[in-house]
Amino acid sequence: MIIICLVLASLLILSFLVYASYSIQSGIYLRSFCRKRTTEKIVALTFDDGPDPIQTPKVLRILQEYQTTACFFCIGHKIKGNEMLLQQMIAEGHMIGNHSYSHSGLFPLYSLSKMKKDLQTCQCELERVTSQPMTLFRPPFGVTNPTIAKAVRQLGYTSIGWNIRSLDTQQPASDKILDRIRKGLKPGSIILLHDRMPGSELLVKQILDVLKEQGYTVVRLDKLLA
Repeated sequence: MIIICLVLASLLILSFLVYASYSIQSGIYLRSFCRKRTTEKIVALTFDDGPDPIQTPKVLRILQEYQTTACFFCIGHKIKGNEMLLQQMIAEGHMIGNHSYSHSGLFPLYSLSKMKKDLQTCQCELERVTSQPMTLFRPPFGVTNPTIAKAVRQLGYTSIGWNIRSLDTQQPASDKILDRIRKGLKPGSIILLHDRMPGSELLVKQILDVLKEQGYTVVRLDKLLA
């Protein structure tokens, strides 16, 4: 009986640690802004993992067609060669955030000094290209832990999460993504998408149509943050 209790306790602890690290909405290690508490039917679109030289321009064209703005969380090592895309984002009224320089699967395991260097390298590159201060940050893979939390505090970043994860990187049928978004929609929602995915511009167009049908207005992320 004692052994069973110890095993159950260990499993509960492990489950808690996994939840704390992999659920950005939990706020256990790092408080992230995941949704605005409001009754106003407004939402924000966010894109991770760009800039992509093929897909990002297509997404920007759709956003411009719908006169809609978004926030793009960019990976530092993808900046070189795509500087004009970042400048286009700024010129068209979009926001840009730090999504780490390396976006390595080992990022959560970095030492504090290595993690801060990674984030500061991305910040410097983004600021060099855009001439805009970079204070918004989204953890790679949405993973948080005490080291990430400490780095964010020391660098003065605002961590941005989401309350609707589209799962577009798993490439399900678009109707499944749209149904997932419909079910998760609440006033003040933040929707997570990826501008690097094939067909991302078609998905964005469908999402914008769904939001309009549901009576929602897309606003810039800073309006939710205000």
